[in-house]
Amino acid sequence: MSALTRPRDGRMIGGVCAGLARRFGIKARTMRIIFVLSCLLPGPQFLIYVALWLLLPNEKAAAGSGQTAW
Repeated sequence: MSALTRPRDGRMIGGVCAGLARRFGIKARTMRIIFVLSCLLPGPQFLIYVALWLLLPNEKAAAGSGQTAW
């Protein structure tokens, strides 16, 4: 399993579903469908998503990608 980070590629909104999908070895689309279906149930899904968006670090840029980190 990879580290739990928000990837720079494959994001739709905040990259939380893409990061969770990568961590658990499933497709990002599958994780997004699971999230949307879970929103039909009562619970704090949106608050958890926002919390993960704020707490999960961005994936580090690949070395030698030519991008500068500020």
